[in-house]
Amino acid sequence: MERDSQLKLYGQVADQLKEAHSRVRSLQVPDGVRMALNRKLLVVTATAKHDLPGAARRLDRLMKDLDEGRFPEGD
Repeated sequence: MERDSQLKLYGQVADQLKEAHSRVRSLQVPDGVRMALNRKLLVVTATAKHDLPGAARRLDRLMKDLDEGRFPEGD
């Protein structure tokens, strides 16, 4: 039963990651901001390999920030 919930969460995180990558790609922001957002997406992806619930939480926060127009500062 737990494996089924893990698979479901994995699918949700994968779908949300695809959406996040697409949204970041389409943003009209300076390159430094885009790079910072891409680094955040890479961290979420790496986290998903060993802490799927943690990755889901990070991704939810990132998506909320995108929705609200809060972007990290670029280099």
